[in-house]
Amino acid sequence: MHLHIEAHALPGRDCGPGPGFPGISGIEVAVQRKDRPDELLDPQPGDAPTATWTLPCAFTADGELRGPYVQNRLGGRFVYLSWLGRRPGEEVSRMFRRAKIMLDEVTPQVLDEARLSGVLVARLALTDAQGGPLCGRVPLPAVVWSAGEPSDAVPGRAGRRP
Repeated sequence: MHLHIEAHALPGRDCGPGPGFPGISGIEVAVQRKDRPDELLDPQPGDAPTATWTLPCAFTADGELRGPYVQNRLGGRFVYLSWLGRRPGEEVSRMFRRAKIMLDEVTPQVLDEARLSGVLVARLALTDAQGGPLCGRVPLPAVVWSAGEPSDAVPGRAGRRP
């Protein structure tokens, strides 16, 4: 089973300063490994036209999705998209925001179809209403869930599609 994330409308490589925010440059987005905030999968530039990740996962006997990139906290299972960048005067990028793609919002019908196809697909835009990197809990309908065909994903590989 794979979870395939397809992102579009990325915010760009720079985010200007605002109230209480010094601004960020060199923006990238990546998937965070479960319980390891410093272990990020396949960072994508913030100005890319699209970004995709294919994550290995499996359904448990009780129907929950688990895997090395599926977080499990109070409030449900989710995948973190972590935003990286440099503040003014910094040489090294660091995480400055995260978006939570909530798995408990996938309908039972889509989950059943994903079990059969082997691929669960999440599609979302990554720019918020102010033009910055999307952060916080990403509610429906901002994420569109569907089941895909196994050929939609790159089996056994996390990261960009060829």
